Amino acid sequence: QMADPFLYNTGERSGYGCLGHEVQIEHIKAYVCRPSFFTDKAVIVIHDIFGWLFPDIRYIVDLIAGHGYITICPDFFKGKDPWKTTDHWHDFADWMKEHDPMKVDREADVVLKYLKEQCGAKKIGIVGFSWGGMAVHHLMLKNPQLTAGVSLYGRIIRDSEERYNLLNPTFFIFGEKDHTISYDQITLLEEKLKQYCKVAYKIKVYPGQVHGFAQLKPEDMKPDDKPYIEEARKDMIDWIKTFV
Repeated sequence: QMADPFLYNTGERSGYGCLGHEVQIEHIKAYVCRPSFFTDKAVIVIHDIFGWLFPDIRYIVDLIAGHGYITICPDFFKGKDPWKTTDHWHDFADWMKEHDPMKVDREADVVLKYLKEQCGAKKIGIVGFSWGGMAVHHLMLKNPQLTAGVSLYGRIIRDSEERYNLLNPTFFIFGEKDHTISYDQITLLEEKLKQYCKVAYKIKVYPGQVHGFAQLKPEDMKPDDKPYIEEARKDMIDWIKTFV
């Protein structure tokens, strides 16, 4: 029996009343939240396997918007079903073949164009969680239009040395108790970035935290985890604010 790779250790989730609205951009739907004042700075949020409708990810979009960014979470699954809590983990590999986090370039381009042409964005950052963290790592190697990135607990794919030549500043956030990402992988990522990366980067591991820890809403947090979750979120926002 394979351990549930992405199951957050939190029990039931509370609902969430969103602050933003949904839009259709070319072939994809997206959730957008804007700050109350004009800004030419934007952040793209890439959801995890539970998709763009999941309350946790919408909460994060609203949170980032509250810091003064036009924030958007597109449906990177393009209408295909997200992973559901009732799905069986032995089907996960097949599901991943249909939902490849390395095949997000077209959607990223569509959203970048929308942010620049329709929203007047001049600087655009990107943040992604789990599946989205893998997608952020990929896009920070491929898309120079993204000013900075934060990859939260995206599994580290090692297919070539090109995985480490990031185009713009990127911050990698991990949980110490994440059983999908080993400490050795994180150490290797650090060594390789030191060797190949020519831009600012940062890696931080948060004590005692499991996979998915940083996207919980306040009422879903356990008291012991709360300080680390809040620290990770502050670190994420600070990284974006430094470069975007």
